[in-house]
Amino acid sequence: MNMNMNMNKKIGLQTIKLDSKPVIIETFSSVGKKEGEGPLKDYFHKVHQDEFLNKPTWEQAETELMRTTVLGAVSNAQIKFSDIDYIFAGDLINQCTSSSFAIKDFGIPFFGIFGACSTMAEGLSLASIMVDAGYAKKTICTTSSHFCGAEKQFRFPVEYGSVRTPTSQWTVTGSGAAILSKEGEGPKVTHITTGKIVDMGVSDANNMGAAMAPAACDTIYTHLKDTNRHPSYYDLIVTGDLADIGSKLVCDLLKRQGVDISKNHKDCGSMIFDTKEQKVDAGGSGCGCCGSVFCSYLYHLLKNKKIKNLLLVATGALMNPVSSCQGQSIPSIAHAVAIES
Repeated sequence: MNMNMNMNKKIGLQTIKLDSKPVIIETFSSVGKKEGEGPLKDYFHKVHQDEFLNKPTWEQAETELMRTTVLGAVSNAQIKFSDIDYIFAGDLINQCTSSSFAIKDFGIPFFGIFGACSTMAEGLSLASIMVDAGYAKKTICTTSSHFCGAEKQFRFPVEYGSVRTPTSQWTVTGSGAAILSKEGEGPKVTHITTGKIVDMGVSDANNMGAAMAPAACDTIYTHLKDTNRHPSYYDLIVTGDLADIGSKLVCDLLKRQGVDISKNHKDCGSMIFDTKEQKVDAGGSGCGCCGSVFCSYLYHLLKNKKIKNLLLVATGALMNPVSSCQGQSIPSIAHAVAIES
C-alpha cells in the first residue's frame, strides 16, 4: 500500500509531485565585493569586502563563506541546529571540502552532494523529498563557490594573469542557504524534475554555456510535458548558470521543439553581473551563483508575492581539469524545481 502511494507521486518520465509542498521558511545569501557591486546588490544579505574573509587561503575563505551563510539562515529562521534533521551541501572544490569543513561543527547529519553549478537545485530537490516523505521536519540545502579557488583548480591561478575568452564565465564568489520545513510560512516546493546527463560533444571548457544548454532544454521540455503545463504557467523560468551565450542557445533549442520561453526566461549568470560594465565575459557561473541569486532576489520575489510561480532550473557541467586536459567532452545536467508563493 505504501509503495503504491509513493509511486503515485511520480508523474510522467522524471517528475515528482510533492503532496505536502515543503515550505522554504528562510534563506540567506552571501557574496563577494564584485557580486555586491552588480545589479542585485540590494538583495544580498551579506556582501564581503574582503575576498579572503580574514582567512589565509582562497579555499578556507570559501569554507568561511558557506559557514557564515548557514549561520545566517538559521539565525533568520530563529531556530536551533538541533531543529534541523539533515543538511545537503556542495561546492566546486575537490571532494567538496568547502562544504564538509564549513558544516563539520554544526552537529547536523550531512549529505555531501555534487552537481557542479546545478548543485543548488539538486539540494533543494533532495531536501524537499526528505520533508515530503516524512523523514525530516526541517532540512537545509546550501552551496558555495569562490572565483579565485575555482580559477586555481579549473584554469590558471589568478596570479598567472591568463587571458580569458569571450565565451568564458566568471565563477561567482557567493553562497546561498535555504531552510525547508514541513510547516510554516513561505514559498512552497510543488514539483521537482530530476535531469538526465546530456552530452552533445562540446569539449571547450571555456564555453560551458554551450555545453549545458542542451541539458537545460531537455529538463525544461520534460518538466512541461510531465506536468502538462505551458511555459506561461510560470512567471519566471530561471536557469543557472548558462549566462548570456547559453541562455540564447536554450531558447533556440526549445523553439525547435515548439516551446517558447523567451518571454519569461532569465538566467542567474546573466542577472548577477552587469556583463557590459563588470568585465565578466559571458556572465556568472559556479555553485554559488544560482545559490546566492535564488536565496536573495528570487526568494524575495516569491516571499513578497511579486511572482506566483517560479521554475528554477540549475545546470551543471560535469567535468574536471583532468577530463578537460584529456580532451573529453563535457557531460551536463539540469535539475528543475517548481516553487509557488
